[in-house]
Amino acid sequence: MKIVMTVLVAIGLISFMVQHFSVKTIGQEEEAKVLNLSVASEPVMDPAFVTDSYSMPMLKNILEGLTRPTSTGDIVPAMAESWDISEDGRTYTFYLREGIQWSNGDLVTASDFEYAWKRVLNPETIAPNASKLFVIEGAEAYFMGEGTAEDVQITVVDDATLEVTLIEPTPHFLELTARQVTLYPVHQATVEADAAWAGEADETFVSNGPFLFTEWNHSGDYRIEKNPDYWDVENVDLDEVYVRIIEDAATANMNFMSGELDFIGIPFNTIPTDAIDAYRKDDELIVTDIGATYLYKLNTTDKVLQNKNIRKALSFAIDRQKLIDNIAKGEQTPAKGAIAPTVPSFEEDRDYFEDADYETARELLAVGMEELGYDDASKIPLVIQTNANDAHMAVAQFIQNEWASELGLKPTIATVEINVHFDSMTQLNFQIGRIGPTVDYNSAFAYLEQYYTADTAGNRTGWENADFQAILDKVTTVTDPDERYELYLEAEAILMDEMPFIPIYYYTNPQVVSDHIEGLVVDGMVDVQLKEVKYKQN
Repeated sequence: MKIVMTVLVAIGLISFMVQHFSVKTIGQEEEAKVLNLSVASEPVMDPAFVTDSYSMPMLKNILEGLTRPTSTGDIVPAMAESWDISEDGRTYTFYLREGIQWSNGDLVTASDFEYAWKRVLNPETIAPNASKLFVIEGAEAYFMGEGTAEDVQITVVDDATLEVTLIEPTPHFLELTARQVTLYPVHQATVEADAAWAGEADETFVSNGPFLFTEWNHSGDYRIEKNPDYWDVENVDLDEVYVRIIEDAATANMNFMSGELDFIGIPFNTIPTDAIDAYRKDDELIVTDIGATYLYKLNTTDKVLQNKNIRKALSFAIDRQKLIDNIAKGEQTPAKGAIAPTVPSFEEDRDYFEDADYETARELLAVGMEELGYDDASKIPLVIQTNANDAHMAVAQFIQNEWASELGLKPTIATVEINVHFDSMTQLNFQIGRIGPTVDYNSAFAYLEQYYTADTAGNRTGWENADFQAILDKVTTVTDPDERYELYLEAEAILMDEMPFIPIYYYTNPQVVSDHIEGLVVDGMVDVQLKEVKYKQN
């Protein structure tokens, strides 16, 4: 069973700004091609442990995998210059480029990939993203303690040749090697020499991508610079990327307006909703679709939310279009399904339920209350949890008002620090939690598989369903696209009937970029290729 957990899109920002960041002089900025960005939290520099969307953009430009995505979404050779795929579609043989180097001068070899992947799978590592590698034969058994590292079908044929055998044909495998940092190499000697190699990363961080990690002032800022030893360095235009840690969206927006930042938008700091209209009026706003959904996940192990009728009542009693028009303002699409419209064949709504269906919501609530023994909706304890951010608070307040005015409920809102928020959701220590996960590859399966079992990474609802599991098991054996599509619809219908989460809207990415920056493209999978960014000199 292929289990590839989603990766989170944390578009929210918490409510204060850390003031101590490095400041470059005007002279310095004129001397070098510097891209100025900001994110809401510090990066996680170990690819085995990255789960947040703020770390991904930097790490994916500091390290490089066997393949990489372009800004147009194509998957192209990277560390591997070519590969062969066996007739049965299960075995991939990668041929590395000649002379590719780590930033310390060591050669990048096939063994670096074998070490990195098996390190993630080692049960002692306790890597949260290990499931991304379960497509490899023997990987899941090793991670679960039911096999050995030698059983994992990753074979170093020689220094420049890596052979990988999968449990079944996996057409998106080259996209995984391109987009998933868990499948990127790490420098073995560095990892084994210092347990703090990633947490205290600076100019000693050994990397193989187009940029080098050169400075990290914790809670303040960090810098990455062009890697002179990168195999494709002649096509890297930027000299440096300077990233400030700014936890407040409004502050980041002011910095953009003053020229201190060159971009705001996912996956970096986002545009405050109250600033979107002004950028749109000035014809500066760019809006693109991304493969992610704004959700409220529901803890189905909770004494109230274990009831399906209550869960569905909450979902039906939201006017999504009104929320988009008045609160989100980013030209989003109301979400009434589990699979985003960026997936081919899923562009149109599947009509699982009607938006703002208050009448049906009240009927479902009445049934659920009777089943749970409540005779007063206002007495039902409900807490909406979100990270502390004005935009997410505005959404929560809108939904709180919907449920109060239409259902007679009295939900409260709890705001917590962003990492605490996601940790508590993972531990099912919440009732209703905001989240905006992306997926690992652009397929319907990627949106569904996180709910395969209650323990699947990224589930965060405690929900599982045997019929749903059986459909996902079957779809991995089917090659006919029409049959696969019908199976995806069956699985999605189960999710929408059970409602372990409330889909609210499909994300768009409102963004603005400085006039002197070209080629800064955030693709539908929320990846950014900084090597393609061009700096226009004045």
